[in-house]
Amino acid sequence: MDKEKKGAIIGDYRRDSKDTGSSEVQVALITERMKELAQHLGKNRKDFHSQRGLLQLIGQRRSLLAYLAKKNRRRYLALIEKLGLKK
Repeated sequence: MDKEKKGAIIGDYRRDSKDTGSSEVQVALITERMKELAQHLGKNRKDFHSQRGLLQLIGQRRSLLAYLAKKNRRRYLALIEKLGLKK
């Protein structure tokens, strides 16, 4: 992911002008990395190191989403709708 794309994602999901690390931003960045890894794994089926990295990202995103759902249900629901994720 290049700087421009990362900056655009942070700009779309941040809560205020100085926010770069909130749960929403982290989940959005992880989701984008997961999409890129999924494309890579489509071309390189035997890349088991990247497959393990994708599984780690899935677990990390799941943890962040569980935390957000527990702390602020409204923000959680808004985020999963904006990202197009299932509950």
